[in-house]
Amino acid sequence: MKCISVYTDRFDVFSDIYDKIRQTNLEDDEETVIEGIVVSESGSVPRDYLNRMRARRDVVVMKDDDITILQRGELFEILVPDEETIIQ
Repeated sequence: MKCISVYTDRFDVFSDIYDKIRQTNLEDDEETVIEGIVVSESGSVPRDYLNRMRARRDVVVMKDDDITILQRGELFEILVPDEETIIQ
């Protein structure tokens, strides 16, 4: 899964820019600023990453269709399935 990191601890701010983030094409390790919030393409995460994060008490897990959003501390992580994951 591809991981996009959004550096804010405010759900309302994240929610306001979520659609803009989804429409932004970032290259590997590319960083941009959307409405004052740093957004970074953080590469791929291992298959077991989501299960490890779900087990933590300080992580909130949200779903948006096939996308998973994790919130912990001052960070949101948007996990987007790879094309090969979607096909399976």
